[in-house]
Amino acid sequence: MDTIVIMTFWFSSIFIGPIWFLMWFLPRHEITNKIVGDLRISVIPLIVSYGILLAPNVFDILISLGSQMPTPEIVLEMFSKDEMIILAWLHFLVMDTFAGRYVWMRMLAKERPIHVSMPILLVCMMLGPIGLMIGILATP
Repeated sequence: MDTIVIMTFWFSSIFIGPIWFLMWFLPRHEITNKIVGDLRISVIPLIVSYGILLAPNVFDILISLGSQMPTPEIVLEMFSKDEMIILAWLHFLVMDTFAGRYVWMRMLAKERPIHVSMPILLVCMMLGPIGLMIGILATP
């Protein structure tokens, strides 16, 4: 596996740790607001990491998905390469962190206590779309 693939994987996988920790355990702290509250700090570095790995693959992805209706076979073929699996992982990290940040902001706005927000944010990290749905339902 190329060095850039390994570097983007580890950078992104480690980068999210402190962000989730702050949202889980210090949701109302000033430092959490400064770091998680700023997209330039909490999400943009993940997008840049994703973009670095996406750049050499973007045309293959656009051709694969844009030239015909995606089928299970096309998707499996696309993800048969290690680099594409890591790219998908980075995509998950970006979107799950963004969704978690959104839920964190809703929890703060609705003044939900940590014993409510922390488990929901944990589900956001582990099962992104389900955590997002629970977070939305918990903050009507």
